[in-house]
Amino acid sequence: MPKLSVIVPFYNVQKYAPDMLRSLRLNSREDFEFVLVDDHSKDATPALLERAVEELSAVARVRYVRHEKNGGLATARNTGLDAAGGEYLTFLDGDDWLAPGYLAELLSAIEDLGCDFVRTDHVQATARARAVFRVPVGRRGEVLNPRESILPAERSTSVDYAYAWAGIYHRRLLDRGLLHFTDGLRTAEDRPWIWKLHREAESFAVVGLLGVFYRRGVASSLTQIGDVRQLDFIRAFDQVLEETARDEDAARLLPKAVRTYCAIIAHHLADEGKFEPAVAKRLRAMSAGAIRRMPQDALDDVLDTMDPHRAARLRRLRRRITTAKAAA
Repeated sequence: MPKLSVIVPFYNVQKYAPDMLRSLRLNSREDFEFVLVDDHSKDATPALLERAVEELSAVARVRYVRHEKNGGLATARNTGLDAAGGEYLTFLDGDDWLAPGYLAELLSAIEDLGCDFVRTDHVQATARARAVFRVPVGRRGEVLNPRESILPAERSTSVDYAYAWAGIYHRRLLDRGLLHFTDGLRTAEDRPWIWKLHREAESFAVVGLLGVFYRRGVASSLTQIGDVRQLDFIRAFDQVLEETARDEDAARLLPKAVRTYCAIIAHHLADEGKFEPAVAKRLRAMSAGAIRRMPQDALDDVLDTMDPHRAARLRRLRRRITTAKAAA
């Protein structure tokens, strides 16, 4: 069994894949496994990967899988999980990269702590600018209860730091069904995943380890494209609400889920100019439906306490729902 499997999905990243692959070489060990998943790229990415497999195989174990059709990031990660054999697992995206020696330090951290998963800070790279983003958990280097790090509802917490690649996970989580993503989600795929992890895993820790470089402003990234795939955040957060509502601590946890959902809806509505007109119209309709499905008592509390500008935008949408229902 490899000590660590690194799952890396790729889709049309020929410009950035060489940097990422070079960083894997600088992190290689004989007991590390790199699982490379091409999600049916249409550019030169597959050719780059075929060459990289030969080079990386001299310094680490490598598995290469190519999808026959594009399935999205969640599906590609699931393919990687199904192929991975490591005792520990981590993720990386095909347009990001790692600092030399980072994976060995990451593995050492979780082995020393002995917990289910470890979360790390990361560096956001926008062109030549660099900024450090930290896990919103104050206690570092000690084992914590993941469920207790979901709250408080009114503050940014660990479930708001949803980057799957900012951490490392013991294989027992995979065996328990906690590491797979919701198949087919094109965006916000990390959200139901991180909530499930914090509700159902038994232990985690946060370490101040910097080594993941997250590339922002990539033209092909869904965060930069205003098409209908962006609206998958509705399905992702509906799943968060549905699963949290079935939890034994639903009364405590649902206000946090509703607040986060509302904040994301308000964010997209404020930025709806980036969407095509038909998609913007669909965004408004789907957001209205989401508000209607939320627990209304929890929604009332959220609207009374959240940022006034965001709350006003959501109240207007809610009033249109009420008016439309009355007219019908």
